[in-house]
Amino acid sequence: MANLFPEEEAAVEAAESEENEVKFGSGVRFDYEAGEFVLTPTGRIAEAEGADAWLEWCRKALQTERYRYLVYSRNYGQEFETLIGLGLSRSAVESEIMRITTETLMTDPRTESVGNFAFDWQGDQCFFTCEARSVRDDSIVLQGSLVNAV
Repeated sequence: MANLFPEEEAAVEAAESEENEVKFGSGVRFDYEAGEFVLTPTGRIAEAEGADAWLEWCRKALQTERYRYLVYSRNYGQEFETLIGLGLSRSAVESEIMRITTETLMTDPRTESVGNFAFDWQGDQCFFTCEARSVRDDSIVLQGSLVNAV
């Protein structure tokens, strides 16, 4: 039998899509070069809203070692340190960097995808970049490095 109240069905679908929408929330800004929080002219910690909060989360997650700090959940941070001293080939290290970075960033429901990895080896140190894309189609290029020595 056909639905006698099609407007209500549309309203239910709209309500369901709002429930499934990922909330971006807010966070704080951090200056990674200076190693300090960004302050407003009045001396308060600057806030990041929406996509900027997600970008800050991505940067911080890739710089935080997983399991080291009790304040973070067991799903937060990366495990690059586990690769040090394993004697893996460069291609294996690159593969592990891609896996760890992707796993780290994909724990956040705001992250849609991680890709476009590029690697630059300087001696035993591997510098990498990748692109992360949010569910709102915002993107950021992230950088990191790892020393592959004992």
